[in-house]
Amino acid sequence: MLGYATVGTNDIDRARGFYDALLAEIGARRVMEFPQNGFTMYGTGARTPGLAVTRPYDGQEARPGNGHMAAIVVDARDKVDRLYAKALELGGSDEGPPGLRGPDGDRAFYGAYFRDLDGNKLCAFCIGPG
Repeated sequence: MLGYATVGTNDIDRARGFYDALLAEIGARRVMEFPQNGFTMYGTGARTPGLAVTRPYDGQEARPGNGHMAAIVVDARDKVDRLYAKALELGGSDEGPPGLRGPDGDRAFYGAYFRDLDGNKLCAFCIGPG
């Protein structure tokens, strides 16, 4: 249902470096960029859901929200593990290691939580049996 989620940054070049490396782990790349504000959209294609990073439109400082989070869906638990490990390797911080949240099975939720270099909270997850 969502087309994309956006997170804010105060250092677009640093954020692009983080997301270039992180999202390459799942085959995503920059699919759109606007030089005037640094808006950069990542995805696996121009018509698929994406994740964007940008300086705030109002020119104020970017600050992560408490309770705000963008979730990145992948198709396998090992990809969740890889994204989480890559985020921490790139300087992100832990918000909850990879693992099952609830019972295993066809509708199992396997996820990991981390923050990017600006403190934005992200989740990598997949649904289904291991």
